[in-house]
Amino acid sequence: MTINDNYQRWLNSPIVSLDLKETLKKMSQEEIDDAFFKDVEFGTAGMRGILGPGTNRLNIFTIRRATVGFALYVLEKFPDAKKQGVVISHDNRHQSRSFTLLTAQVLNDFGINTFIFDSLRPTPELSFAVRYLKTCGGVMITASHNPKNYNGFKVYDETGCQLIPQKIERLVELINSLPNELNVTYEPVTPRGVNQVLDHTIDDVYVELVKKISINPDLPKEGYKIVFTPNHGTSYVNTMRIFNDFGYDVTPVLSQIEPDPDFSGTLSPNPEDPRSYIEPVKLAQEIKANLVVMTDPDGDRVGLAYLASDATYKTFTGNQSAALLIDYIFSERKKKGLLSKDGVMYSTIVSSSLGRKIAESYGVKVEEFLTGFKFIGNRIDYYEKHGGPHFEFGYEESYGCLISPFARDKDGCQAILLYCEMALFYHLQGKTLDIVWKELNERFGWHVDKVFSIEFTGPTGFMSMNELMAKLHDNPPKELDGVAVVKVEDYLKQLTIVGKETTPINLPQSDVVKLFFADGNIICVRPSGTEPKVKFYFGIVGEDEEASEAKPDILYKHFKEKLGI
Repeated sequence: MTINDNYQRWLNSPIVSLDLKETLKKMSQEEIDDAFFKDVEFGTAGMRGILGPGTNRLNIFTIRRATVGFALYVLEKFPDAKKQGVVISHDNRHQSRSFTLLTAQVLNDFGINTFIFDSLRPTPELSFAVRYLKTCGGVMITASHNPKNYNGFKVYDETGCQLIPQKIERLVELINSLPNELNVTYEPVTPRGVNQVLDHTIDDVYVELVKKISINPDLPKEGYKIVFTPNHGTSYVNTMRIFNDFGYDVTPVLSQIEPDPDFSGTLSPNPEDPRSYIEPVKLAQEIKANLVVMTDPDGDRVGLAYLASDATYKTFTGNQSAALLIDYIFSERKKKGLLSKDGVMYSTIVSSSLGRKIAESYGVKVEEFLTGFKFIGNRIDYYEKHGGPHFEFGYEESYGCLISPFARDKDGCQAILLYCEMALFYHLQGKTLDIVWKELNERFGWHVDKVFSIEFTGPTGFMSMNELMAKLHDNPPKELDGVAVVKVEDYLKQLTIVGKETTPINLPQSDVVKLFFADGNIICVRPSGTEPKVKFYFGIVGEDEEASEAKPDILYKHFKEKLGI
């Protein structure tokens, strides 16, 4: 069907509401093109998209179709799926609760029991609940850190891990075998599944497990002030409970604690966006706080700002904060005899090399995966079942960490507790975090990692994005600014290329190209799995701080020129 055919199909359908039809009629041609040029897809973090009418949008029809596919998937995979059931949770976004109830209804129609929370809960608690209740899967209705006009549908397996590609492939096959989103029909079975609303038991058990990850719980906290914001999202109740139990002096940003789908108290709910720090830093300045911590709306990512040695508030990238946390956790565990002699840390191919160097300095092995925490969660499960190395830490550069694997997704509650403990630990030694960061780079070399992105919206943008990636796969640059490319990792071809020699890459196929330069710098390019844009990751290592800090912007400008962007 053409874009216009799909548009007219929606306009003429008797099951599309009058409100949605009014929205359709008001669309510009550009908006129609973007809403109907393809079906909304599963990416690195499930199915995510803009809310509204259309095949490339999140709405009751696309959610319903995906849920029918997921019902068929769990019934096919698990003999006792109906009894085991599925846990469903949601964040604060528009239609999140109604999508949760719709998902439960469809699964119940297939005879599958469901468990839902009485209100919003964070993504890591959903992951934990799947494991705690021993269900055959989970669904999280969330668009994570995306803007307010987005929502999403993330699916989890029986281990509490997001579905990896091998599992997603079968789910996508089942969804694609169904009629289009407006024509999906089925006969409810008898007896229907039962939908159970969970009490606070899950919260209590989850919070107690988070508290157990503390390494130095008895550090004196008098006079140390923290500002916290959940960015209108899911983490407020659990995180404040943990803070209070540990005796931290925490002041929440009151204008950002309500689960507001319009994010009215912040310019951005994304810890990667400097605008998200404006209000919490303003409060920190008023009360003279030492540290600012925040989660994104679904509570799996953590950003922080800190009072630096020059009395101003500064922020860290996800790579920087993770590196500091890795060094703190591993050094303190080693000091206390808690660091495994057969330990492993997991990161991703776009994360900074600094994390690897720190881990290896403590004798911890490092494994890298494609972007998406599901690969880390899946590896944890594999090694637990096969007697592999002991999990010590896992992280992504996009502000996501996991300290203890009772959850199998990045966990903002865990990360906040350890970040606060880490910052307090150094504060008691008279060190601000910028000093600790400087000392870390003096040990391992100056690491500057920066991410840039270019948006490609609509069908024309989609084609341009594919053309850009095809160009990189077929004819990657051989040099940049006179520095030779000495190695290429092509994850679509699943090959490492050095000169004319190639070796296979033992990771799933993915549309990613990673360039290694003779001076030790790295550029990695990949389309986002959650938004219509391409991300450019620059990893710089140098001896001089000032020169290293300036280099990513220079290289990015020249790299775009080389690619003709």
